[in-house]
Amino acid sequence: MREARLYNPAEKGYVDCYLCEFRCHIADGRRGVCGVRENIGGVLYTHIYGRLIAEHIDPIEKKPLFHFQPSSRSYSIATVGCNFRCLHCQNAEISQMPRDSKMILGEEAAPDEVVAEAVAAGCSSISYTYTEPTIFFEYAYDTGVLARERGLKNVFVTNGYMTPECLDEMKGVLDAANVDIKAFSEGFYRKVCGATLAPVLKSIERMRELGVWVEVTTLVIPTLNDSEGELRDIAKWIYRTDKSMPWHISAFHPAYKLNNIPPTPVETITRAREIGLEEGLRYVYTGNVPGQEGESTFCYNCKRLLIERYGFTVRKNLVAESRCPHCGSVIDGVEL
Repeated sequence: MREARLYNPAEKGYVDCYLCEFRCHIADGRRGVCGVRENIGGVLYTHIYGRLIAEHIDPIEKKPLFHFQPSSRSYSIATVGCNFRCLHCQNAEISQMPRDSKMILGEEAAPDEVVAEAVAAGCSSISYTYTEPTIFFEYAYDTGVLARERGLKNVFVTNGYMTPECLDEMKGVLDAANVDIKAFSEGFYRKVCGATLAPVLKSIERMRELGVWVEVTTLVIPTLNDSEGELRDIAKWIYRTDKSMPWHISAFHPAYKLNNIPPTPVETITRAREIGLEEGLRYVYTGNVPGQEGESTFCYNCKRLLIERYGFTVRKNLVAESRCPHCGSVIDGVEL
């Protein structure tokens, strides 16, 4: 265990955690919503510091980030636990472990060890992913500081439910994030995720203010968030925020507690991409359906192919110094 950050002592032995937007008021001997931060004698501790449950070398495109160091490799790590309770979680065996089984597993790995492994593997970044990185903030932060010293970037793949205070702590450490906008209704967030939508949108806005490169992902689930109106609402919000912010639209496959819902038809994903483009977004991508045109990057001005992808593989990258080689338009992103 290690003492947590971003909390305050409260009355009668309670502590107030302000790491994520649940802002848990935790009694002595109890844990927060995440299941990994515990009040012991009026001090909040994290049980997951330096305890890796997963580590892999991934293409950055798997995060998915398509406009951030394309074709590079990212050293990806996770601990157990999550502050959401998504019914469709594909990593539920580790994200929900502290809730479902009350166990906290993981191999010990200090921040400097993670960074050394990433450098040795030739990675350009470290991604905090698979579960929710916000809940292992202390570990991610310490690793991220060392990573920046070694010339590596830091990436969060996140539900976006961290507090502004948490994001402000990450200023100068966090370089990029892929944030889920899981739907555009509070009803979906409450029923399917056990959370709310508004803080997610505020987090995206705050990340951008802090200079973090942001891409957005929406997993389209039949009958739950696949209406044209809801998809159009997401596209409109992204456009109002920044039309150059990439939107990844992914197909759902039955998982965890939503095994009764069929996979998303390819036609739905294709139509969702069309909606995004109709609303004026520059970059709209399709995921979990390899072989579609929507996997590749096209110039928003001349419409010519710039980056050809198949799945997570970049087959061709024609972008030169962040510009379209055909018309000279600036292509948004980092180290394209």
